[in-house]
Amino acid sequence: MRIAMIGTGYVGLVSGACFSEFGVEVVCVDKDESKIERLLRGEIPIYEPGLDKLVTSNAEAGRLSFTTDLKEAVKGADAVFIAVGTPTRRGGGHADLSYVYAAAREIAEAMDGYTVVVTKSTVPVGTGREVERVIRETRPDAEFDVVSNPEFLREGSAINDFMRPDRVVIGAETDRAREVMRTLYRPLFLIETPILFTSLETSELTKYAANTFLAAKITFINEMADLCEKVGADVHDVAKGIGLDGRIGKKFLHPGPGYGGSCFPKDTLALVQTARDSGAPLRIIETVVDINAKRKRQMADRIVEFCGGSMQGKTVAILGLTFKPNTDDMRDSPSLDIVPALIDAGATVRAYDPEGMDEAKKHLDGVVYCSGAYEAMDGADALVILTEWNEFRSLNLTRVKSLLKEPAMVDLRNIYDPKQMADQGFRYQCVGRPLRKAD
Repeated sequence: MRIAMIGTGYVGLVSGACFSEFGVEVVCVDKDESKIERLLRGEIPIYEPGLDKLVTSNAEAGRLSFTTDLKEAVKGADAVFIAVGTPTRRGGGHADLSYVYAAAREIAEAMDGYTVVVTKSTVPVGTGREVERVIRETRPDAEFDVVSNPEFLREGSAINDFMRPDRVVIGAETDRAREVMRTLYRPLFLIETPILFTSLETSELTKYAANTFLAAKITFINEMADLCEKVGADVHDVAKGIGLDGRIGKKFLHPGPGYGGSCFPKDTLALVQTARDSGAPLRIIETVVDINAKRKRQMADRIVEFCGGSMQGKTVAILGLTFKPNTDDMRDSPSLDIVPALIDAGATVRAYDPEGMDEAKKHLDGVVYCSGAYEAMDGADALVILTEWNEFRSLNLTRVKSLLKEPAMVDLRNIYDPKQMADQGFRYQCVGRPLRKAD
């Protein structure tokens, strides 16, 4: 079986590499010549654990290739996946679908037989129908079906999520299209992965419903953490107490500075706009969006207050800049709001991130970038943990104390235990847990 993957961003590259691991012949296409040249040299443009080895092994086996020639890639393909970006449009929350429709037109011009055109990009309800219309308008004689197959990949564990998913959702409305998709996903049938076949609209909405529900869950536990601080409760115990309820589940109940990344921020906005346009506004998700935006600024204010109410002449060490560990993705990371707010308040910011420094430099000016965690905290007035990378979980606290002007830490990911920090003599602040004063 042969497929073309249009777009070598996060979704396209991971999906293409994983399909090739299944034994499918995959051609990944991108207009960015420099990106394709890097991939042909074996260089991976994104950080995702294990992806470099997966790409290299399948390229060497001849199952995975890269090109800028869309026409040649689509020619003879059983299925063509659209995996291009759908960023938030300027001036509103709608998803920008221009790249999707442009890809659809090019695919239409290149098809030379029956082809299943699959939208892998996250797209609003109705996009599949419009893709179908675009292709039909461009090539009235084309023989094709449009399918929706949303991705549910978590950055940092995307390969495992693809190979052993909770489920696969496929919006396909002809037997022929369903059979092509069944053949593609046959390896997952063998491990009894639930495969849900639906209509196009249902599949498209399922992706948004999943992401916005998780965003709401994160927002809920963040607000609960604020209440815990007021009443003296421990949000971790509250999370465990409700998470053990099978109807709720324990995942996404960890408090922090707010959600970020490539999916939750833009998908919540896009669903809010779709709902408003459809005359069925989603008040819960509108509130989630508002609360999350405000929370990041509140975290900056919390750091300022912790530092005595003024940042003038203060130096802050920031550990972690990406929106989550095991990725170099800076999109909508809390650091993009928190760090500039601290600099605007007069602080000098020294920062370190294991994988996100190059990306961070494109977005954050005025930061002193350091080569390691301990270098960042050398001479700082306070240490702030923004991203819970593993290497930050077991810092040498004796060394940390010796480097900081005073033993002061704001832990926005609750990596450390308040009692341990008090016993070590730290002035310590976390999220939603009772604190002990240092002796």
